[in-house]
Amino acid sequence: MDFDNLFSILEKETKKFNVPVVDLIKTQTKNNYKILVSTILSARTKDEITAEASSGLFKKAENFLELNKLGLQEIEKLIYPVGFYKTKAKHLKQVGQIILEKYKGKIPSEIESLLSLPGVGRKTANLYLSVALNKDAICVDTHVHRIFNRLGLIKTKKPSETEKELMKLVPKKYWKKINFYFVAWGQNTCKPINPKCNFCKISKFCKRVGVNVNKQN
Repeated sequence: MDFDNLFSILEKETKKFNVPVVDLIKTQTKNNYKILVSTILSARTKDEITAEASSGLFKKAENFLELNKLGLQEIEKLIYPVGFYKTKAKHLKQVGQIILEKYKGKIPSEIESLLSLPGVGRKTANLYLSVALNKDAICVDTHVHRIFNRLGLIKTKKPSETEKELMKLVPKKYWKKINFYFVAWGQNTCKPINPKCNFCKISKFCKRVGVNVNKQN
């Protein structure tokens, strides 16, 4: 696979699309607290809802100290209607307490410590590491998992398997770019249903695994 060519095309083409919400919040705020919180909120939630919920919460809580002062029900109201908002409100409350008490207000920078935080799985941890800390980490969400399997480059059933395979397959210099490009591509071109194969600029790399050729745009 010519990854240099693939990522060059994606870099050019994704400029036409909206920036994924977590990357947008990094650009707008350069605030690691806000990046981590928005990353937690973004799980199973559309970007526009995540952006609105994050904005509302940040108006009330600019840091973990202020977040810790909010009641659970108030956090729930502020982040509604993100997916699983009640569970996420509980997790945010717990994360704030842990970071203030255990880490003296500083977000940990190692994946093992991040994974110990409530509501932080590998996707969230890797996204935080790559976006906030500019570390070489592969964040695998549903778009990344689907597209790499659809391309025929891997054959995996779970995102955790996809992460491991991509670490072996993709040059390290592209790891932190994977989520940015492939989320944008998955939201706009390589959609779960009715992918726009006839307009896809990376179709020459694609084996169209699992694609119904009769339902392409």
